[in-house]
Amino acid sequence: MRYELVIFDWDGTLMDSVPRIVSCMQTAGIEAGLGMLPQADIENIIGLGLPEAIETLCPGISPEQAERLRQGYAHQFVHVDTTPMRFFAGVEDHLARLRASGAPRLAVATGKSRRGLDRIFRETGSLDWFHASRTADETRSKPHPQMLMELLDELAVPLERAVMIGDTEYDLEMARAIGMPRVGVSYGVHTPERLAVSQPEMIAHSVDELFAWLQA
Repeated sequence: MRYELVIFDWDGTLMDSVPRIVSCMQTAGIEAGLGMLPQADIENIIGLGLPEAIETLCPGISPEQAERLRQGYAHQFVHVDTTPMRFFAGVEDHLARLRASGAPRLAVATGKSRRGLDRIFRETGSLDWFHASRTADETRSKPHPQMLMELLDELAVPLERAVMIGDTEYDLEMARAIGMPRVGVSYGVHTPERLAVSQPEMIAHSVDELFAWLQA
């Protein structure tokens, strides 16, 4: 294996959670008096930290309305919405094989909050799969590369021996900002054409294709 560290985005890369994110944000938008927020606009901001996502989704929104939207979204996601969230088919088996091989180390860099990531770790029993993780509320949101730099420092891995994998330009751009190798996946929210602008090593069109490339 070429890499010592593989860093994954979560939503849209490992987990098929986009429908639930969209559903919760649309409901929260209606409750906050913003009307029905377009699905494509919501998909566009997946991967950003929640404050940055709201600012991008609703330019000029007042602080009070932004807070209502943030609280409403969080409530819907945790307590109300039951849209299923599962790992993409094949993810669990492929990650198990990587873990069994002993190399590379695995990490997560996500726009989720620490509370949200820890919750999904518990629900899926996946905490022990990863050597480290960073969330948008404990460092800087994508596309700023700070979370990647912190992971490299924590795990003492050279930049060129790590790869960032994600389904959005925010994932790829934070890696490109520091010259880290990067791979896009087209089964998430951003199109292959949009991902290609960030000059990834490759764009995988399925989970199997992604892990076949990683293990080649």
